[in-house]
Amino acid sequence: MATGEKALDLDPVQEDGPVVVPNPDDPRLTEAVSGIDHEGNRVDTRVVVERPLTLYLNGQEIVTNMTIGDHPEYLAVGYLLNQNMLRADDVITAVDYDDDIDTIVVRTERSTNFEEKLKKKVRTSGCAQGTVFGDLMEKFEDVSLPADARIHTSWLYRLTKAINTMPSLYLAAGAIHGCVLCKDDKPIVYMEDVGRHNAVDKIAGYMHLNGIAPGDKIFYTTGRLTSEMVIKTVQMGIPILVSRSGFTAWGVDLARQAGLTLIGRAKGRRFIALSGEDRIVFDGVPADAEEEDSRHRRKASLPDDAA
Repeated sequence: MATGEKALDLDPVQEDGPVVVPNPDDPRLTEAVSGIDHEGNRVDTRVVVERPLTLYLNGQEIVTNMTIGDHPEYLAVGYLLNQNMLRADDVITAVDYDDDIDTIVVRTERSTNFEEKLKKKVRTSGCAQGTVFGDLMEKFEDVSLPADARIHTSWLYRLTKAINTMPSLYLAAGAIHGCVLCKDDKPIVYMEDVGRHNAVDKIAGYMHLNGIAPGDKIFYTTGRLTSEMVIKTVQMGIPILVSRSGFTAWGVDLARQAGLTLIGRAKGRRFIALSGEDRIVFDGVPADAEEEDSRHRRKASLPDDAA
């Protein structure tokens, strides 16, 4: 193993253990920058740091992602899973990360070669230039989401409040997207990155490496409900996708095709469901739900007339 390279710990953790959350105090993730405000006054502010991460699968270079650099092992494995380059039954023998040269290598027992797949690229609408390789829908139509999964409106109200008050790089520095894996009304894993596709991939990698089953989970994102978000959620086997933000038409069409419960514009007491409405249990009274404290509001959580 080269200098600076380390084999990452792949030991599984318990699903009901401590919640995994961003660390806004990590000095590698933000830096202080000086400037002026709208009145010409000198100000110091924190900004998110982007860095490249070049991913190899065995001996083949796959992609270089721009990322904030936390949890590189989850990002790498989740990316390969969501690009259908790793199979669910693949045995990962090592994940080696070299922070000196910003490179990560995922090694598997199975020999892999994706030369032809890498020639076909689809630019997605994800921030930070999301890219999907190969056939976008090659696995999508084969996924069967559990019909008996449920989301209670009381859970949804509690989740939005809990997520808004969790540690967040967004609240510290902005310019970032968040995704949260939840069970019932409890967040399990919260990941952030400059691109929402990276945050999704981190959660996919976390679930795979820690053996977390998807069928009873809820996926929450601060970003738009685009085709990419729907495709990745379905491929991960998660039956319910919730966002603070709005929808794209193709995202809605794909969600209906897959039987995915799609809930958007979830802001305090309000939400809109455009697919999979039969999984929603209306046990919470909207009038009893608290409006969001302005100190914790993301842009997408502002009232419609202020967004």
